[in-house]
Amino acid sequence: MVGEVVLEKRPRAASSNVGESRERVFDIVIVGAGFSGLGMAKKLQDRGFHDFIILEAAHEVGGTWRDSRYPGAAVDVPNHLYSYSFEPYGEWSRMFSPWKEIQEYIIKVSYKYNLRPKIRFHSRVVEMIFDSKRNLWRLTLQNGQVVEGRFVIMAIGPFAEPRIPDIPGLQDFEGKMTHTSNYDDSLVLHGKTVALVGSAASAIQVGPAIQPIVKHLYIFQRTPAWVIPKLDYVYSDLEKSIYRNFPILQKIRRYWIFAITELLATAIVWDTPMTDFLEWVVKKRIEENIPDPEMRKLVTPNYRLGKTRMLISNDWYPTLVKPNVTLVPHGVERLTPRGPVAAGKEYPVEVIIWATGYKSPAEGFPFLVKGLDGRDLNSYWEKGARAFKGVAIAGFPNLFTLMGPNTGPGHTSVLVYVEAQHEYILQALELAKKRSYRRIVVRQEREDQYNEELAKKMSKTTWGSGGKSWYYTKDGRNTTLYPGFATEYVLSVLNFNPGDYILS
Repeated sequence: MVGEVVLEKRPRAASSNVGESRERVFDIVIVGAGFSGLGMAKKLQDRGFHDFIILEAAHEVGGTWRDSRYPGAAVDVPNHLYSYSFEPYGEWSRMFSPWKEIQEYIIKVSYKYNLRPKIRFHSRVVEMIFDSKRNLWRLTLQNGQVVEGRFVIMAIGPFAEPRIPDIPGLQDFEGKMTHTSNYDDSLVLHGKTVALVGSAASAIQVGPAIQPIVKHLYIFQRTPAWVIPKLDYVYSDLEKSIYRNFPILQKIRRYWIFAITELLATAIVWDTPMTDFLEWVVKKRIEENIPDPEMRKLVTPNYRLGKTRMLISNDWYPTLVKPNVTLVPHGVERLTPRGPVAAGKEYPVEVIIWATGYKSPAEGFPFLVKGLDGRDLNSYWEKGARAFKGVAIAGFPNLFTLMGPNTGPGHTSVLVYVEAQHEYILQALELAKKRSYRRIVVRQEREDQYNEELAKKMSKTTWGSGGKSWYYTKDGRNTTLYPGFATEYVLSVLNFNPGDYILS
């Protein structure tokens, strides 16, 4: 194929172990076909890398947007920024698209750039081990098949595993249960008594969406969140036509939205007068929508904005005062056959919707990963996830992570970070091809130094004093978010520096 980059010629690998099906070695294996994985694949093709495969555990692309199809699900970043920079889209229906539009967009991208032939669906990775003698990664799938690749790019995202509360009686409940991460579309909620467990990002979308149709809704809130107004609106046909015919205007809008979100960092990442202003806005909204002083206290956070994820909604507070809604200001302690128990009181319900989020990236990968000398990644990350620039991990050669440790945004689109990581990884792969390197591994001292610098920056942020949200490790360290502007991170990965790595 003209323009194709082949990192190394090699013979077909023979099957060795009984019950193990092994095929030829790929240059590159991408794990995950969500936003980050598909974007990586598209850019690999652009740069002449064609010998790669995408392993996807599910039946379709999309990741979070394929699975999180709960009522009210929508993006919380304006869609002109929450989309690929290389694929502007002029058909969004509104500023904050519902999940179905985002999923349709991802599927269209997979077809437009002919990525689907590269995807192997129903291929869940359960183990990944580096073969030091052959300088290859061996990925074992759930069906026992083994896929081998010289380089692996992890694109499983930060929300790969739902967090199901480990509480007594989980198997005793006689009604229906579902989690927002993989919502059960067959659930009938009309006229039902429903428990919504959680009051964060997904809960504030589910609650208002189902309140009008349920008989009664119990909302279980452990910790109130800061919920700012959502500046949403429907795009007119004229506006969509302008974006279709003048793509440059959509690009300008994208940069404008990004600039605004960077301004938000001054309120979220650091404790500033801007933080005070946003807190005042939220408290004003609470006062306007909730007349009961006692309920106001229950929904007003007693911590600084930014300490947990800032949420956006126009209908969360109005929903809480509807006659068929009861706010329970406690977490669920256990389940009985009839329903949740909170603060010693049982709440009989017919359906439970768990809006309890996902396991933190700080808790490690959802499968075994072993690098040099048997280094186990989850053991290495036992006290918190760490990496070099969130992309490379010491002791794990030829492995790159997208949306890795401390590359999450608290204020803007994650795709700003991901697309910068794509370019950084491409530079590493191009260097490997040019110099015939078989192994690229970040130096331990560079990773240590980078994380020490990161910790110093983190100490000056809103998150520096620790907390209890999914951002933090058990000892209160934030290993999830980047402690600065997105622009700063993008510039930090602008150029791949070979001096940071051991190349052989």
